[in-house]
Amino acid sequence: MSRKTLRNACLILLVWFVPVSTFGITLAEATRKAARVQNAKVLSARTVVKGNARTHHIKVLTKNGVVKTVRIADNSHKKRR
Repeated sequence: MSRKTLRNACLILLVWFVPVSTFGITLAEATRKAARVQNAKVLSARTVVKGNARTHHIKVLTKNGVVKTVRIADNSHKKRR
């Protein structure tokens, strides 16, 4: 087996066995969650990075006409113990 084939096989196995929660929550998932929880329409969404922390900021328009900013932490950068 060549080195390249062995490397690719190891990479595939690593990705296959890593839990999905390790990757954190995507901006699209956070946006859907904010809209569902607040029962609101999404106005804008962005990811803010401060140091090692990533937070998704989603602006939503509620049924009452109030604009709220929902912040959802992306826990993909937390250290494992």
